[in-house]
Amino acid sequence: MRSASIKGSRKLTLMCEFKVFQKGKVVFKDAVYVKVEGNKVTVRDVLGVAKVFENCTIAEVDVNTERLILAPIKK
Repeated sequence: MRSASIKGSRKLTLMCEFKVFQKGKVVFKDAVYVKVEGNKVTVRDVLGVAKVFENCTIAEVDVNTERLILAPIKK
């Protein structure tokens, strides 16, 4: 989460929501949860919608651009 000050003493909290990329294409948007189990990566958004990607792992996470890149597992 990121925080930013707004005029006065108010504080705004922003949540990181990642775009998930696989082979250069966006395959999932607004991921707030990611878990790697063996050769599976599970992502979930704030509403609980989940998607499982098989035979891959996390290659890169970039908080500044809110990108998460998946790469195939090399056998």
